[in-house]
Amino acid sequence: MSTTFCTKPFDQLSTRELHDLLKLRIDVFVVEQHCPYPELDGRDLEALHLLGRTADGALIACARILPPAEDGLPRIGRVAVHEAHRAQGIAHALMRFALDEIEQRYGSNRSKLSAQSHLQAFYAKHGFSPVSDEYLEDGIPHVDMERREG
Repeated sequence: MSTTFCTKPFDQLSTRELHDLLKLRIDVFVVEQHCPYPELDGRDLEALHLLGRTADGALIACARILPPAEDGLPRIGRVAVHEAHRAQGIAHALMRFALDEIEQRYGSNRSKLSAQSHLQAFYAKHGFSPVSDEYLEDGIPHVDMERREG
């Protein structure tokens, strides 16, 4: 199945796109992972939103890129793929798309993210290395990872 990706700042999301984006994130992070947490954290307003759609327009993947922080690195977050579309390479395609977007917008694909600990190997395939000890975030083990060059 082919997935088409696009990037939109918050102000360019249609109400339907915003609905679909929040539904996918809540379905994955809150419902599926049984993790009540503040999904609406105020950061979406400044983020670039990556949307992955099927040929029929269904939103099946998403992520966001936050602008560079004090350390100069943009942050990738809220990476999600709909449960029915996993193990098809969509998450890897989404990460490649995110890194390409960061390169185009910021001149380098150096970036950072907070990974659920069990996904370290996935992110390592995209050049990320752990830069922190494991910690709990919303009751789920995480580790900070950084992509220094690529």
